[in-house]
Amino acid sequence: MTSADDEQSSSRGRSSKVARLIEQYGLQGIGPQLEELWTTDDPDRRRSLRSLADFFNRQLLKQEMEQADMQTLDGEIENTFRLLTDDSVSRANQTRVRRRLEREGIDVDQLKNDFVSYQSIRTYLTKYRDATYDNDTDPVASTKKMIQRLQSRVSNVVETKIATLKESGAVSVDDFQIIVDIRVICERCGAQKDVISFLDDKKCDCTQSGGE
Repeated sequence: MTSADDEQSSSRGRSSKVARLIEQYGLQGIGPQLEELWTTDDPDRRRSLRSLADFFNRQLLKQEMEQADMQTLDGEIENTFRLLTDDSVSRANQTRVRRRLEREGIDVDQLKNDFVSYQSIRTYLTKYRDATYDNDTDPVASTKKMIQRLQSRVSNVVETKIATLKESGAVSVDDFQIIVDIRVICERCGAQKDVISFLDDKKCDCTQSGGE
């Protein structure tokens, strides 16, 4: 679904608190972002529903502070959100940040009432955006993807570093390429396999005839 879908006035949209707030706060584009962060295969980027709920609620706070023309420093949105919502924060600090926001015309009680739970995020993603996330992914396939991403990342970093050294004259080399070779060595038979081939086969050759 496209970001425009966030703004549609369908019956299912009206049943979603998140969809209503997206329209109310003018958060165009956040719907696809939430979906991508929940369903991505990249473990470095994937976010839990609870994390997405905090992310969404911080966007509500950010929008309110910007609408009030409040000047914010780096990290101030995150810290203000923490002071408003973290039970470990002292009552004095909570009162202090609440009064600051109220002086700028922000209805803190209404804002906190608009904050959503992870259940609301899940309902929005699954019922409104028809998104699915299978957390029962084949562990071998998941590991294979992770290793391939790591190999690509290492290759890119090394290639960039060598190219920089070449340009500075620190090393001398013509055209070159980087090969990242990760191998699995069976300590029983001494056989070696590229790690991706090993994961595709799911076993060493010495076990194919019924060995241990």
